[in-house]
Amino acid sequence: MGDEIRQRHFNAEDFSRFRRRLDAETDLVAELFHDNTLSRRGDIVGFELEAWIVDADGQPHAQNQQLIEHVGNPLVVPELAAFNVELNGSPTALSGNVFSRIDDELSATWAMCRQGAADLGCRLVTVGILPTIRPDLLNSNYMSAMVRYQALNDRVLALRDGAPLHIRITTGDGLDMTHDDVMLEAATTSFQIHLQCKPERAVRDFNAAIVASAPMVALAANSPFLFGRSLWEETRIPLFEQAVAAGPRTPARVTFGTGYAQSSLVEIFRENQNDHVILLPFVQADEPPHKYAHVRFQNGTVWRWNRPLLGFDFDGQPHLRIEHRVVPAGPTIHDCVANAAAWLGMVRGLVDRDDPIETRIGFETAKSNFYAAAKFGLDAPLTWVGGVERSARELLADELLPLAAEALGKRDIPDAEVKRYIGTAQARVERDRTGARWQRAWVAKHGTDWAALTRAYADAQDSGEPVHEWPV
Repeated sequence: MGDEIRQRHFNAEDFSRFRRRLDAETDLVAELFHDNTLSRRGDIVGFELEAWIVDADGQPHAQNQQLIEHVGNPLVVPELAAFNVELNGSPTALSGNVFSRIDDELSATWAMCRQGAADLGCRLVTVGILPTIRPDLLNSNYMSAMVRYQALNDRVLALRDGAPLHIRITTGDGLDMTHDDVMLEAATTSFQIHLQCKPERAVRDFNAAIVASAPMVALAANSPFLFGRSLWEETRIPLFEQAVAAGPRTPARVTFGTGYAQSSLVEIFRENQNDHVILLPFVQADEPPHKYAHVRFQNGTVWRWNRPLLGFDFDGQPHLRIEHRVVPAGPTIHDCVANAAAWLGMVRGLVDRDDPIETRIGFETAKSNFYAAAKFGLDAPLTWVGGVERSARELLADELLPLAAEALGKRDIPDAEVKRYIGTAQARVERDRTGARWQRAWVAKHGTDWAALTRAYADAQDSGEPVHEWPV
């Protein structure tokens, strides 16, 4: 879905042509797995960070095209809404000072964007849900000027027979509303972490990513408020799942998934082929089948919280990677990198176990844990190995973050590097100070002035200090 398309409206022949190419290319993908011809380079890390543009008062500011043109950096691209941008990074090996490399590159891009925003009289904020976002701003008038977003909106509403999207979120103040387009998705911004897999480890990597999703949501929660209401610790989760719901006749497009991978991740690509209707049948006639353009495009319209992606190495060899989508944006660049370190370390640590973690924790348990963590954050009760129930806080502090640190250390990542970034995650847990907890503490002290909260958050973010060090 990162690529632009050249048409907004499609006819029956477009769908038939796309289907033929999707089916043929999915068969070729299956051959990649069967013949073991995917890239064997692995443990390569990448990321995408979504950010908000706000004005001096902290209100959303629809100026992404001007900012992108002003910055002139190919790593900075549009997102769905004109008040969002996305910052990308270069892939890097999970070895040596990997997290410092990510931190340095992302910080440099962030500084460039901050300066560009200042030149235009605005500023940037990385937060899961911006406290000042309002329903009246989430409409097509504020959609980025890209055909693929307009076409996506058309198609989702067509599948719903024009019925508005229904958003219902329980816990806290609760929210029950309808909305006329998919722009609600723009209210959810994230820090997406990519891990390129060695083929022989891909199934276990994927299943470990699923199990790790609950503790990661608890650790990284940064979206407690939406439209003036106090909701889940990570309200992005239910909001995004309902914001692009294509109707009761089709499977969910944003989902935790249907189960663990069994023998190969080609199972997920087959699900995309067989179970999910084609949203955008844009046929790329000039792309040869071995570029898998239509598989990749279809894959890009199914937003699993952990999803396998096909890409290409620098030499053109196809590779497989996992995109971990559960982590919200922010609070700082350092916090983002600490979240990446925690997730990558957890995945590696869980895969290093002699007994596959998916044989010790059932999929439905991992799924239940995920939504509990999204609702209650560090206080969430999580069911772990042996059916033992522990709070997310205890599980992270006593088991998972030490496991992550140990696993990273085994990969020739210096102790200082591990201590710096895993240490940030540990301090966040010890002080009970996630981004969501900081926002709630600020509101408890200063009241529900959402613009003032946004300005205070942006000021603290600009300090560069991790969120567990922020004053309220």
